[in-house]
Amino acid sequence: MATSRVTSSLFVLKQGYPEWTLGVLLSLYAVVPMLTALWAGRMADRHGLHRPVGIGVVMACVGALMATLSQHVLALCLAALLTGGALSIAAVGIQREGGLMARGSGDMRRIFSWLALGPALSNALAPVVAGLLIDHISFRAAFALAVLLPALAWWAALQVPRLAPSLPASPSSATRHGAWGLLRLASFRRLMILNVVLAAAWDAHSFVVPIVGHSRELSATSIGLILGAFATAATLVRLALTKWAEQVDEVRALRTAMAIACAVLALYACLPGTPGLIAGSALLGLALGSVQPMVLSTLHQITPTDRHGQALGLRMLFTNGATIVMPLGFGLLATASVAAAPMWLMAALLLWAQWPAARLAPQEPGTGSGTQRHD
Repeated sequence: MATSRVTSSLFVLKQGYPEWTLGVLLSLYAVVPMLTALWAGRMADRHGLHRPVGIGVVMACVGALMATLSQHVLALCLAALLTGGALSIAAVGIQREGGLMARGSGDMRRIFSWLALGPALSNALAPVVAGLLIDHISFRAAFALAVLLPALAWWAALQVPRLAPSLPASPSSATRHGAWGLLRLASFRRLMILNVVLAAAWDAHSFVVPIVGHSRELSATSIGLILGAFATAATLVRLALTKWAEQVDEVRALRTAMAIACAVLALYACLPGTPGLIAGSALLGLALGSVQPMVLSTLHQITPTDRHGQALGLRMLFTNGATIVMPLGFGLLATASVAAAPMWLMAALLLWAQWPAARLAPQEPGTGSGTQRHD
């Protein structure tokens, strides 16, 4: 998905399409995840890891192959739908499996930090490798790389032992209310607000960097290095979290990351040259890269164990709903004003999000229930 996204972004800009076209294309990566998120969560609760990963592997292969065979904008749109959906369906199963392995909140933060290294490494390597392939071979070569990667994912899935389904024999009242019933939990609602804002901040960076780089006449390799610096920093901070997970407080870590991201996004467009953009992207990557393990750990603490798949699906629904709306808005905003305007918007939203973050209160794993205080 990461390889497909960065290659498609650079291709449509090179062909002279306006910024709003890029916004539409990037939004399509979130359409299928939004439509299938709750279904993927229920499937993960019932069938475990391997079925959602298998479905994701097939979708990713087909989508990347379509982009390899044809670089028509419609083919790129279909590839975006399939590869975006593939990642989200598989991710719900992977994240649920990680939660089942945890023994205590510190262990949970450590496991989710390890799991978060996967997408961080993907986002670090994909822009750099895709940029090199584009500059030295062709766009088609970069898309061809994306066809080969899902097979590696399936090989890895086969190395994970199959676990028995963990759904209770007779569903609880909360389970019968469906995933939407989780929104009755005040902490879950606040966590979803933070998750959406932070995901949109990540999307703002992914959207603005190719436009700023293109306007400054940077090469595809340079743009790839800027995006790669962000993802490399996200990888390093997640690696650090695997070692110091016991000493980390989720809410404090989230609020600190939001403050740093707010400052960087507000100043990003003023950074000088490629080195300045690389440094700014790296600092933003350190902040936003620390978020996913904290969000996933908190989510597993505030929701019932037998509903983790539904909670993850609902999180995926909200995140990808924002990923559909925000790039469209980013494209219109950048077209109507300046390229950096989406980053300024997200800086303001991160500042506002400090309020629900201050009221977030995680619980120990397995204690989340419908009896938590509602408001």
